[in-house]
Order: sequence, then structure tokens, then C-alpha cells
Amino acid sequence: MQFDPNNPIVKLCAEGINIEGDASEALQLFQRAWDEATNDFEKFIAAHYVARHQKSTEDKLNWDKIALNAAIKVDNEEIKESFPSLYLNIGKCYEDLKDFENAIENYQLALTYTDHLPNDGYGKMIESAIINGLERVV
Repeated sequence: MQFDPNNPIVKLCAEGINIEGDASEALQLFQRAWDEATNDFEKFIAAHYVARHQKSTEDKLNWDKIALNAAIKVDNEEIKESFPSLYLNIGKCYEDLKDFENAIENYQLALTYTDHLPNDGYGKMIESAIINGLERVV
């Protein structure tokens, strides 16, 4: 998936990624990106990174769902590359919350989109994590 490096939301998220060692500073940048996002693609990106820095599983799940719902609204076939990871994150949250029915459902949804993953190390890592998640909860 292509990200425009000149997009202000992408820039904010890139800045946040560069300082993720300082979680509170990174979260401030990701939250600012969320606050300034003007379309579903930008909201998806920002929410994805906001989710990574939540203190509770419930809050992380909420932000992961926000990211997924924004991604679903994006009118671009390439966005489907992100669906396996998004559903994986949601499945893991449900697993951590001991809601195995919803964990299974989301891991299975993640698996249905693996044909959109790139055929590289990242794609293989995500697919492996989905399979491992299913094995843990089934």
C-alpha cells in the first residue's frame, strides 16, 4: 500500500513512529493525527497508531475497531492489504479479553483476506500470527 510522504497525517504518524520509545510523546502525535484527519484513509492510519498505545485492552479494541471501520470506507482496493492485520489485532484483543467466540470470528476474517497480503516477510509474519491465534483459541 502506498503512503504519500507529503500527507500531513502520514507525516505526524511517521514522527510518532520515530519516537515510540517515548510512548506518551508518540501517542500525542498519533492523537493529533487523529484530530486532524480529514478523510477515512487518514482516520484509518491515525486510529491504527492510537490503538497501539492504549493502556487497556478494551481501549485498544475500541481504537482497532475505529481503524477497521475507517479502512472499510476507503474506496481503494489496496486498503485490503491492511485488513488481515486489522482483524488480527481485533482478534487478539478479544482473545486477551477471554471472548473466544469473537476472537475466532476475527481471526477467521483475517484469514479470508490473506490473499491480499504481499508475498514477503511482512505478509508471512501476519499470516503466521493469524494461524497461531486460531490455534490458541480453537
